[in-house]
Amino acid sequence: MSRVVVTGMGALTPIGNSVSEYWENAVNGVNGIDFITKFDISDSKYKFAGEVRNVDLTSVIEKSQLRKMDLFSQYAVYAADEAVKDSGILGNVDEERFGVYFGSGIGGFDTFTAEHTTFMEKGARRVSPLFIPKMIYNIAAGNVAINFKAKGPNMAVSTACATGSTAIGEAYRAIKHGYADAIICGGSEAAINPLTVAGFGQCKALSAAETKDTASIPFDKRRQGFVLGEGAAVLILEEYEHAKNRGAKIYAEVVGYGSTCDAYHVTSPDPEAQCTANAVREALKDIEKVDPEKIYINAHGTSTHLNDLTETKTFKNVFGDDAYKLHISSTKSMTGHMLGAAGAIEAITAINALRNNIVPPTINLLEPDEECDLNYTPNTAVETEIELALSTNLGFGGHNACVAFKAVD
Repeated sequence: MSRVVVTGMGALTPIGNSVSEYWENAVNGVNGIDFITKFDISDSKYKFAGEVRNVDLTSVIEKSQLRKMDLFSQYAVYAADEAVKDSGILGNVDEERFGVYFGSGIGGFDTFTAEHTTFMEKGARRVSPLFIPKMIYNIAAGNVAINFKAKGPNMAVSTACATGSTAIGEAYRAIKHGYADAIICGGSEAAINPLTVAGFGQCKALSAAETKDTASIPFDKRRQGFVLGEGAAVLILEEYEHAKNRGAKIYAEVVGYGSTCDAYHVTSPDPEAQCTANAVREALKDIEKVDPEKIYINAHGTSTHLNDLTETKTFKNVFGDDAYKLHISSTKSMTGHMLGAAGAIEAITAINALRNNIVPPTINLLEPDEECDLNYTPNTAVETEIELALSTNLGFGGHNACVAFKAVD
């Protein structure tokens, strides 16, 4: 079976519109969460989100194409453009061996709500013919493939909040087993709108904090829910020999992937954390033992009561007493929860932590929950040697995913 490496990365996030800008701000603990500007929040108890700001999408996508794409697809193509250019893959791979594994947790929800309003107010004849091809969640994968002539295997992934990690992991397996030479993979989300906020709010999942610095506070006992984020993140995965033969820059090697389901509840994780632990164990099964003090985990860390407790138990289930030696953090404290894009941007975080030997912080962690008693890197980045980096994600429906990265030997 083939080895799989990362040769390109792209990002569009609440704390940066490129990988370099994102990483610098993550290390420096910049909070990208602020008052929602996309709609009137005067009557909402949920006032904060992690919005993408100051991005010129026309620098990548022609204006004539923008109107044909929902914002989540626009974000996907924008981040994919950075990753593809970063990798130098175009012109260096057989188009029929070049794939896309890409997902979204919700898809074109702005389009859905807008066209539903048109339908109710003006009737069926006024609904746009672009409604369906803008809204369906697989269309980001389609648009990315069209833009970069990726004619190989194409999969639209949706495992809720684990989507980005699942897309990366399944792309890894596809290359490992010989189905493609390179794959554009990741996730995107653009669902900060009144209906989404109302829906998650009614699920009792969102933070109703009154200040941005208390809105998303993973592992802090004051936490009360997650904050919606948006954006996109993309990796270029490539077969190792293919990358080496073309002289590609290699960021890291993908060395493991685990995917499980709690099969327990539609929104709550299993409090026993056995299946979440099994996803991590699966990702680690082919990796030689690493000193736990040299392991970094970018936790899902949503700032919900149950998620943070479950993840703490997950790491204890897998590592035992060594869990206390791990370096762990949640960058959702800065970006909010980017839903389908979360796993992908957090994989980029893990890779950069590995490459730079820096653990980004969990910001605004001021009152640690006694039950979340691991090293969650409060408030300030830490320089330390890292040999193995993991990214873990949990999603509604019980979806769990973990992806593992190491430096290339």
